[in-house]
Amino acid sequence: MVEGQARSILIVGGGTAGWLTAAYLARFLGPETRITLLEDPAIGAIGVGEGAFPTMRSTLRFLGIDEAQFIRAAGATFKQGIRFDDWRHAPDGGRRHRYVHPFEPPFQADGVDLVAHWLAQDPATRAPFAEAVTIQHRVAAAGRGPKQAGEGAFDGPLSYAYHFDAHRLVALLADRAMGLGVGHLEGRLTGAVVGADGLIDHVVTDRQGMLTADLYVDCTGQRAELISGALGEPLASVRDQLFTNRALACRLPYDATRGHALPTMTIASAHRAGWTWDIGLAEGRGIGTVYSDAHMDDEAALATLAAYLGRDPDRLEPRLLTFEPGYRQRPWIGNCVAIGLAGGFLEPLESTGIVLIEAAVAMLAELFPHRGPIAAPAARFNTLMTARYRAIVDFLKLHYCLSSRDEPFWHDNGAAGTISDRLRDLLEQWRYRPPGRFDFTLDVESFAHFNYQYILYGMGFADGDARPTRASGEAERLFRKLQMFGDRAVADLPSHDELVAAMRG
Repeated sequence: MVEGQARSILIVGGGTAGWLTAAYLARFLGPETRITLLEDPAIGAIGVGEGAFPTMRSTLRFLGIDEAQFIRAAGATFKQGIRFDDWRHAPDGGRRHRYVHPFEPPFQADGVDLVAHWLAQDPATRAPFAEAVTIQHRVAAAGRGPKQAGEGAFDGPLSYAYHFDAHRLVALLADRAMGLGVGHLEGRLTGAVVGADGLIDHVVTDRQGMLTADLYVDCTGQRAELISGALGEPLASVRDQLFTNRALACRLPYDATRGHALPTMTIASAHRAGWTWDIGLAEGRGIGTVYSDAHMDDEAALATLAAYLGRDPDRLEPRLLTFEPGYRQRPWIGNCVAIGLAGGFLEPLESTGIVLIEAAVAMLAELFPHRGPIAAPAARFNTLMTARYRAIVDFLKLHYCLSSRDEPFWHDNGAAGTISDRLRDLLEQWRYRPPGRFDFTLDVESFAHFNYQYILYGMGFADGDARPTRASGEAERLFRKLQMFGDRAVADLPSHDELVAAMRG
């Protein structure tokens, strides 16, 4: 690179990771940085229906994409959290368990700790945790949207994210990226040449010949053609903690006579060797069953998916997705940074895939070296991303290890050796106090302390432990007030179907 000359970035791979990275870096770094994306037209996004976390609203706002435009273009709907069915125990006749992880934090009031007061109540008679401490549980259960159609873009009285069609989101992001000046090349990567200094000297493609850049971003998915194929960075597997490694996924149109409301939460239903996601998009359902091939074969997984849908297995043609849960401990080596599946993937639960893309690209933008050694920020990036992955592994493990289901998959998940020392220590402390903000390092956390509270108390963690509380009279008044606010919100907010239709125009 010539001193004083603006640096160049080559993003190898499209999909959500590639085009989101391209648009974000172009918006953040400005036209002085030359950004090009190389895309193999033979490789596309999975496109089975995906969910995001509320951080997606800030990302879209930063990119300058209008919310109504996104809703229309990506076939998106609103997501107010996740409903977990049958995770605590298996169905037993007509007896089933269900809890909700909403995006809205528990209601805060000066001098009154509603969480502590709820914990001190009788588990046999108190309301479910999410229902007691936030109005969002009632709003979502009633099929209402999180906002009015006329409210500002990405704003509303309740926190929310989206469900969307991945194919269509990629097209929207690509259009925005190119509008911000990103160059687009088509071709297949056929090789990468690494120099004696350990940096990528150039890449070779079938259509474009040799391409060079100051920084290469590997968005080639699980193939990880640069970070692994060229630079040899292995995947650090976490299969000893997170067991699922396969999914059967499909898209189904809505019945023309659909009489039920468009769901405003992801539905995650546990089965004997994993769980099934059910996502309501504007024009169909994205459904997939996630499982561990050490506990269930593909044929049994297909039968599980068919039973969930109430269909004949022979009439289903789901797509088989395979993955190894893990991450690169050095996603930035020299002049190459891996983002998306090339950097790692854990599993579909809690939409962590796109959360990790957002975190990585925002960090890359902030740390990007306009001058000096291109590899200078690599150690910092690697430390923060590795810590973030480890924190997410613990958060996902929490969903599994608290279950009392007795099938082998769930029994194995509860084994002490599959739970990290950090999580075991926190669980022991949380028997005597709720998770709090001082339990976490915010710079490496994707989930706040209250997200842990929703999972713990939704799963009945330490139900038998008595906890002291204060200001119980005031707390009872606040619980009743929250019920009243919930009733008012259900009456005032539009149905989810009406909100989506209004925003689609």
